[in-house]
Parts: sequence; C-alpha cells; structure tokens
Amino acid sequence: MFYYYFDRTYILVLIGVVICLAASGRVKSVFARYSQVRSHSGMTGREAAEKILRRNGIYDVRVVHIAGNLTDHYDPRQKTLGLSDTVYNSSSVAAIGVAAHECGHAVQHSTGYAPLRIRGALVPVANFGSTLAWPLILIGLLMNSQMSGLLIELGILLFSAAVLFQIVTLPVEFNASGRAVKVLESSGMLYQDEIGAVKKVLGAAALTYVASAASMILQLLRLMIIGGRRRND
Repeated sequence: MFYYYFDRTYILVLIGVVICLAASGRVKSVFARYSQVRSHSGMTGREAAEKILRRNGIYDVRVVHIAGNLTDHYDPRQKTLGLSDTVYNSSSVAAIGVAAHECGHAVQHSTGYAPLRIRGALVPVANFGSTLAWPLILIGLLMNSQMSGLLIELGILLFSAAVLFQIVTLPVEFNASGRAVKVLESSGMLYQDEIGAVKKVLGAAALTYVASAASMILQLLRLMIIGGRRRND
C-alpha cells in the first residue's frame, strides 16, 4: 500500500505547485511595479470604483476598505466591493485597474451574467467536494475490500466538482477584466498609455486563475491514474 506515497504521479502535483508559484510571483511583481506609477487623474481605487458603479447604474453596492494585499473581491451576498490596503486609497494605475476589475464582477452580478450565476451555484458543491474528496480517497486506498474502489471513485467525482468550479471561474475573471479595460477606456479615467499598464496587471492576475485551474486538473489526472491502477490490482 505504501508505494502510493512514493508514486511517480507526485510529479503532476509538483508541476502544479511550480505553475502556481510562478503565476503568483508574476502578479506580485507586475502589481508592485505599476503600484509605483501614479495615474494622471490622481483618482484613488475607491473613487474609481464608485465612479464605475454609478456609471453602470449600480447604487446598492458599498465600496469598503479591507485588510491585506491583493485581497480585493466583490461579495454578491452582502453587495460589498472590498478593496485592499494597496488599492483603496492608492492612486496608482495598478490600484485603479484592480478596482475596475472588481467592479466588473458587480456589473456581472447586476446584469445576470450566466457564468457568474453558474459559479455561484457551484460554490457549495465545490466546497463539499473538496472537503470530502481526499478523506474518501485515502480511506479507499487503505482498505482491502470491494468498497475501496467505490470510495476512490466517489472521491474522484467529488474532486471533479472542485475542478469544474475552477474552470468556470476562468471566463468570469476574463470577462471582468475585459469590462474593466473597456470602462476605463470609454470613461477617460485613464490615458491610453495607462490602459496598457492596466492590461499588464490584469493579465498577470488572470494567469493566477489559469495556473490554479491547471494545478487542479493535474491533481485530478493523478487521482484518475491512481484509481485506474487500483482497479487493475
């Protein structure tokens, strides 16, 4: 049994880790660079977010200050748009780009953007699947009975729900970034050269979601290989 712990399929997990670390390092580097570039307008992330929300006819979403670095997010349940320490009061092009991206999610919610609704519906399923998948798989690997294969397959199925959530997240994030760039261009809040900087920041951020999805897919592939091997034992 213990050969599973030294299985060569661990290389798939390591590849996923490397991809995620590289993407995380990239976004931090790009954000740090353009956080030093002050926008010509002098507008802060909070001001930009409020202006974009009003421009889209959204008046029931509050822009709030939250702790952390790059912890920015939109909460559809509370209808709050949280901007982190490095975005809320910053007038950098990076801060305005991130604020506009989060506004993109608020606009998605307001307009009933289908992928966002699908992702929201998948949240409880993905959370349930990611919580129970590994315990079921580990129990299945340690058992010597007909139930072991069933437990492993059930665990893989539950893990697949978490992978699906990551995949559905991609169009949601790309669309939010596209909306951000479009509104910043059409509103004149940023100059054209500043738009280029925003595209770099949001592009680097998008890579973190791609890396996360790729990592989850690699883990799922590993589980499927292990499950198939167990069935053939």
